[in-house]
This record gives sequence, structure tokens and C-alpha cells, in this order.
Amino acid sequence: MVKTNKDNAKAFLKCFENGDKKFIEDNVAENYTPHYPSIKTGRNALLDFFDEMQNMEIKVDIKRVIEDGDYVMLHSEFTGPSVVFDILRFENGKIVDHWANVQEKVDTVSGHTMTDGSTGVMDQEKTVNNKARLKELVEDIFIGGDYEKMSSFFDDDRYIQHNPLFLDGLSGLLKGLEKLEKNGKPMKFIKNHMILGEGNFVLSVSEGIWNNEPGAFYDLFRMENDKFVEHWDVIEPFTKDEKWKNKNGKF
Repeated sequence: MVKTNKDNAKAFLKCFENGDKKFIEDNVAENYTPHYPSIKTGRNALLDFFDEMQNMEIKVDIKRVIEDGDYVMLHSEFTGPSVVFDILRFENGKIVDHWANVQEKVDTVSGHTMTDGSTGVMDQEKTVNNKARLKELVEDIFIGGDYEKMSSFFDDDRYIQHNPLFLDGLSGLLKGLEKLEKNGKPMKFIKNHMILGEGNFVLSVSEGIWNNEPGAFYDLFRMENDKFVEHWDVIEPFTKDEKWKNKNGKF
């Protein structure tokens, strides 16, 4: 059976758990480019990193996977526990680019966890429309600040929130943002770098300000009937340049 990019993306994460170093040798391009600070560029650097990771008892629980062209996004829990978004870009069946955003898993005020909830991809025919809808939400509201339009994007009674700080519903989101503002630590979106989607799941990758520091925002939404009905995210502060082992940058 021919392996799909989704299959290989899942196998890539799992190889760190099961010790399958040959998977990297066979399925990662020589010019592998990591967009995170912990390793240098190139497959050989990744193989060295793999060897270091084998000294740890790594467990990976993949919750959601979506595919958009040459890109595959995985939403997972790692040993720690941590919540991670990984984005892999493929060329000719091999992994060439890798973005990652990591946050410690904590309890949430909504009572949901940071990773539970719906997982099934459906409504494939709505992918283009749903991505456009997310682009509008991020650019007009999160970046542009046109909050009067918020209600047109969300089903207030059904909106399920997995961010640790916000309650369910549009009202919970607005109250949480207001509280951050009052505490002198507003959440600010500055620039969107990527929007990926498959059917009812769409992902935004943006940069902004979190806790008055530069941060990367990965926001995953589930959509129904043109509305955003469920949200997961990971926010990670930027690592200072001097701590990076490569020059690829977060985005």
C-alpha cells in the first residue's frame, strides 16, 4: 500500500517514540529545514537530535491530522506533558520543512482539556471557503481589531473553547480578552504567516504579543455551517536569536 503524506507525518512523530531511526534516513530530505531552535539545518543534524532523544522516554499521542497540499498539520500531546502543533512540508514524498509550536499542558477554566473534543475531518468540499473565512477572521478581527463583526463568525451558544484562559462561548472569549487587557497583558496579533485547512478543520499560524513578549500563535478551529464552533491553540514565546542553532526563524 502506498503511504500518504499523512501516514508519513504520523510515522515521523512516532519514530521518536519507537526508535525507528531508519524512517528519518529514508523519508527526510537531506536539506531538512527546522523552523524551531533546537537543532541545526539538515538531515544529519536531525539524526543527531534523534539519538539524543532516545535517552528520554518519549510518548506521542496524536489527536488530529489535516492535510493541505504538500503540508500536513499534527496536533499532539508529548511526554511532559506538552501540547504541540507540528507542520511538515513534503517534496517528492520527503519531509523538507518542519514548523513546531509547543506549550505546557495545563488545566483550563472551561473544564475541557487542551486537546480533547472533535477529531473527525469532514466537509472536504468546504475547505476553500473555510480557509477564506479563517483568513477574514484573523485579518479583520484579530489583527484589524474590528470586534463588532465577531458575532458573525461564532455560534455563541455552541462555541467550545480549549484555550486554558477562556470560557466557552463568544462571551467567554470576549471576557477573557478584556481581562487580559485590564491586567496589562493584552493578546495582540501582528501578522499572519500561514493558513492551512482540510474540510471542517482550519489552522492559522501568526505572530503577535503574549505576556508582553513576542510569541507564535497556532490556532486550530473546527467549523460548522460557516461558523467557528471549536478552538484549540498553542502559544509559544519566541526564543532569543542567540539561543537558535539555525537561522531559519519561527515562520
